[in-house]
Amino acid sequence: MAEHITIGDIAPRVQYVADGVLTAFTFPFPIFAEGDLEILLDGAALAGGATVSGAGASEGGTVTFAEPPAAGTRVTLRRRLKIARATDFQDNGVLRARTLNDELDYQVAAIQQVADEVAGAVRLDPSDTGGLVLPLRAARANRVLGFDSVGDLTVFDRGTATIGVPFPGGVPRSVEDKLAERLTARDFGATGDGVTDDGPALAAAMAAAAASGRVLVIGEGTFRTTQPLTLGGGAAGLIMHGAILYAGPAGATALTIGDGAAVRNATKRYEGLRVLRASLSDWENEADIGLVLRNLDASLVEIRQVEGFTIGIRTLGVERGFEDSTLILGRIVNNRIGLDVRTETAAGWNTSVRYYGGHFAIGSTVHPEKDRFGVRFSAAPGAYVAHNRHVFDGPGFELQAANRPISGIPFLIEVNSRSVWARALRMEGCSPFVARHTGAAQDHVYEVAWASQAYLVDVDYAPSATRVGAVVRSSHQAAAFREATREVAAVPNLRAARIRWSNTEWGFERLACLSSNVAGTPGTLADFAFPALDAFGFGDDGVVLTGGRGIGFVVDARGCREFALSVDADAPRLAVMCFDANRALLTDAGTPRVRASGQSLVWNPTARWYQGAADMLDATLTRPQVVRLAPEVAYAIIGLVRIGADYAVRAMRLACDPLFSPALLYGQPNLPIGVRELVAETAWDPPSIAAGGSAQVNVPLPGARPGDFASASFSLSTSGVVFLAQVGATDVVTVTAWNRSGGAIDLAAGTVRARVAKA
Repeated sequence: MAEHITIGDIAPRVQYVADGVLTAFTFPFPIFAEGDLEILLDGAALAGGATVSGAGASEGGTVTFAEPPAAGTRVTLRRRLKIARATDFQDNGVLRARTLNDELDYQVAAIQQVADEVAGAVRLDPSDTGGLVLPLRAARANRVLGFDSVGDLTVFDRGTATIGVPFPGGVPRSVEDKLAERLTARDFGATGDGVTDDGPALAAAMAAAAASGRVLVIGEGTFRTTQPLTLGGGAAGLIMHGAILYAGPAGATALTIGDGAAVRNATKRYEGLRVLRASLSDWENEADIGLVLRNLDASLVEIRQVEGFTIGIRTLGVERGFEDSTLILGRIVNNRIGLDVRTETAAGWNTSVRYYGGHFAIGSTVHPEKDRFGVRFSAAPGAYVAHNRHVFDGPGFELQAANRPISGIPFLIEVNSRSVWARALRMEGCSPFVARHTGAAQDHVYEVAWASQAYLVDVDYAPSATRVGAVVRSSHQAAAFREATREVAAVPNLRAARIRWSNTEWGFERLACLSSNVAGTPGTLADFAFPALDAFGFGDDGVVLTGGRGIGFVVDARGCREFALSVDADAPRLAVMCFDANRALLTDAGTPRVRASGQSLVWNPTARWYQGAADMLDATLTRPQVVRLAPEVAYAIIGLVRIGADYAVRAMRLACDPLFSPALLYGQPNLPIGVRELVAETAWDPPSIAAGGSAQVNVPLPGARPGDFASASFSLSTSGVVFLAQVGATDVVTVTAWNRSGGAIDLAAGTVRARVAKA
């Protein structure tokens, strides 16, 4: 050393937490040689992979790693000296100050090292006296270490010595009793390392818990077993922080909880259950089950994960019921049947159970050719089949069956169950069925909150099904739509509702005809709502919208902001026109005046309406639409228009919230749309009509066309005079008064009424 080292009052230890980037770490204490520095990473000594600089420097030095320690690693640098004296001073030799200082520095550094280690040891308070000495090995074997009445160290027998909690009312108990309060798997030798076969240890622990009525705790880790396990109903419960990894024979249940036969397993609590299969089942053998729960009553079960079996979980009534219990479900993954609700005997039942959550999922590459189901209701041959009152809250199903020739259905009902309710469930990549019924199940309710198939989700009734009556309530893209239960208008058959307005024009009952290019300078509702237009086409069951044509309901929106439109059409395009309180057209103002629930609307400045950005196709889940109008919109036309291609429309319905009863506008004098019959009247004082003679009057009637059915009447008694009518010219009904009597008749002044009926 070039200069003499200085040993300051600095602890010979420093710690850091690595950030995954830094490679150099300093130590502020001196070392004599590089080998005096010990490097620990998360407590493990490092051998190689780092260089040490600064040996012999009073201010310490630096450790430089070849690779930066991983982020979060605790890096410990401490001085470790050999407590030995390897040198000696010569008798009568020259005592050099440098040599003496080196020896003293080494001794001081060694003392600092000892002081650092003693600081972490249990020791007496400086104000205390005496010493604590352990009893001899033979005296302390299988005993409990403790303190006697004067605070000296002693040992106690585990079965006779007592300890108490430091609270008022605490009762001293034996150490043996305290240690046996809860059993753990590790008490019986289980390791949880995922490699050792912990099956025998787990079996022993479960037998002890069942025999003693204790709760069994399976701690952190993965407990591998090559044998099926059973926790008898005598156990008070089970708490799992780790997982059971089943590597035993196929065709067996990995973990069975509860007793079979006629035993009632009541008021139990099982928490954190995780059962995994070491290798994925081939899904062929239904005896290959992850978890079976038998005869539970009024119990609480939390299942965190069951994965890789033919049947993930089975709840089983065996000569007694599985009932009135609550199951909290987690990840139920890669099982052909996630949960099997089953009975085994005619005396067993499975009823009145609540289920919360549950992610029933299948990997995209897991047995892609095989059917899979989330929840099955089943019974052994001859067993009880009337499972009833099961409630599922918020389960999710991700079954990877869409666009595959297989079934991936959330619920498979093979029994005569009653009142099975599933609320707010999610369907991702499933078949277009929320359930398949194969028997006499009734009164099931399936509420779908989200689904790839949206409102087209249905129940699949197999040929063997003998009852129907399940209800599917799909809210995806239709939640607001389903609340619109007040029917404003309905045209259930567009073909039957067509009105021949003239030889070339057609109208429709309760609907206005729309054009994408209105001539002139239209500005009001009446300018855009036509009673009839040409260029409509017709199929056997509906109207075909061709270029520039549309149809819609005209509504009074002053008291109602939202309307729900439902249509039966091939690929319709939504359109909405907006008008103010004076029925003047409202154009786009930058902020949309109308919005829809399932799609975006864009402004068409040529047609002067808001139209859907895309066709309303089943694949894009946009057919049931709720339309919300801005506050300034007092009147609106809500309907369908032709944009990209001709398409057929067969039926249309408009609804709203039952709180409102908005008027549907049609058949008004200033809005003669949507009606098949037209009426008008005029005052007339007929002249004296000779016997066999007649008199005529023309009654103006907008909309009347040659070919319409026409009739007329007079407001006074017309004995002997017959009134006849015909449409002699456009918008005019000619009324003829014919005197068929044998003498002249002079009618008093009255009112002529004319009516035209369209074909």
